Amino acid sequence: MLELLLCSLFTIVPDYLYRRHRQGKRFGHEITLYSVWYELRYGITSCLMLTIGLIVVVFYNHPSTSHVTAYFRTVPVLPEVSGRVAEIYVGPSGEVAQDAPIFRLDASKQQAALEVAVKRLAEVDAAFDLAKADLAAAEAKVQQAKSSLQQALDELRTKQELERRDSSAVARREIERVQVTVQERQAGVAAVEAGRLSAETRISTLLPAEKATAVAAREQAQVELDKTVVRAGVSGRVEQFVLRVGDVVSPIMRPAGILIPSDAGRARLIAGFGQIEAQVMKVGMIAEVTCVSKPWTIIPMVVTATQAYIAAGQVRAGEQLIDPQQVTRPGTITVLMEPLYENGLAGVLPGSSCIANAYSNNHDELKRRDIAWGRWLYLHMVDTLALVHALILRLHTLILPLQLLVFSGGH
Repeated sequence: MLELLLCSLFTIVPDYLYRRHRQGKRFGHEITLYSVWYELRYGITSCLMLTIGLIVVVFYNHPSTSHVTAYFRTVPVLPEVSGRVAEIYVGPSGEVAQDAPIFRLDASKQQAALEVAVKRLAEVDAAFDLAKADLAAAEAKVQQAKSSLQQALDELRTKQELERRDSSAVARREIERVQVTVQERQAGVAAVEAGRLSAETRISTLLPAEKATAVAAREQAQVELDKTVVRAGVSGRVEQFVLRVGDVVSPIMRPAGILIPSDAGRARLIAGFGQIEAQVMKVGMIAEVTCVSKPWTIIPMVVTATQAYIAAGQVRAGEQLIDPQQVTRPGTITVLMEPLYENGLAGVLPGSSCIANAYSNNHDELKRRDIAWGRWLYLHMVDTLALVHALILRLHTLILPLQLLVFSGGH
C-alpha cells in the first residue's frame, strides 16, 4: 500500500492535475466513478507498473523475512548410569551454577563397590608389612645357612690338610662325608637366597602392581559413585523440572529434565530469507529487526554469516531413492545476525519470533570512477529506496502489537 501511494504521487496525481486544470474536468461531473478509469487511464496504468517495479526493486535489493527466531540450545539433564532418584537439590525452576548438583541417584551398589576396593587396598598394605617380615626372616636364614656352610668348609679343609700329611687320624670315608655335607649346605644357601630374592621381588614388583591395581579399582569405584550425583555441565536455568524422589531415570530412555545455558539465544538471531536473495545476502549487511517479545522497538543488526547450503535439499542414506517431488516447500537461506551495538538483544526472550529487513549497501561501487552513468543512477535509486523498506518495517512495528492483541484474539 505504501508503494502504491508513493507511486501515485508521480503518476495519478499529475494525470489528474492535467485533466483538472488543462481540460477543466472535475470529480463528480466529467470524472465519475464510471469514467475514472477512462479519464485517468494513463496515470493508473503507469502507477500500477511503477508500483510493481518499485516492489520488485525494494524487496530484491533489501530482503525482508518474518522467519527470524532467537534460537537457543537446551541441554538434557541425563545421568551417566541408570538408577532410582534418592535426593533432589533444585526446584521445578531455578538457576544453577556450573558443576552444581541437581539430583542424586541411589548409590548403595556403588558405595559397596567402593568399600570393597578400599578393603582390598588395605589388604595390599598389610601384605607389604608381611612381605617385609618374610624378607627379614629370609635374610636371617641366609646368614644361618652361610654360617653352616662356612663351618662345613672349615672342617673339610682341616681333614684334607690332615690327609695331606698322611695322618692316620682321618679316614677317606670321613672326608667324603664332609664333602657331601658341604655340597648339601651350599644347596641350602642357594635355596634360602632364592627365598630372599622371591621376597624382595614380591616387595619391589608384585605388591606395587597389586597396590596400583587396588588404587585404580578404588578410583574407578569412586568415579562410579560420583556418577550417581548428576551435576550441571554449564551455568544456566532448569525449567519444568518435575523429577521426584523414587523416579527411575536412564541415560537412554528417561532424561530427567532440561537445562538452558545462561547465554542461550541472547547473542544472535537466525533468519531464513528466500532463495531468490542468494546473490544479495552478503556478510556485513546492515539489518533491522523487530521482535514480538519486545514490541515497538527497532534493533540494528549486522549479518555475520550466511549458510552455504539450503536445508531443504539435505538427504540421508537409506533404502529408498530420493524423489525431488517430495520436497513440497522450498527451503530458505539461513543467515546469522548479531546486534550492531552491545546488549542490543537485551529484553528479547530466547525463542522469540521477529521480523527482519536487510539493506544493500552500494557505497563502495558508487565511489568507483569508471562506473557507468546509468548504473550510478540505478544504484543511487536502490540505496534511496531502502528508506521505503525501513518505513514499512516501522509501520509494521507499530501495528504488530495491535494485530496480535486485537485482531488475533490476544494470541
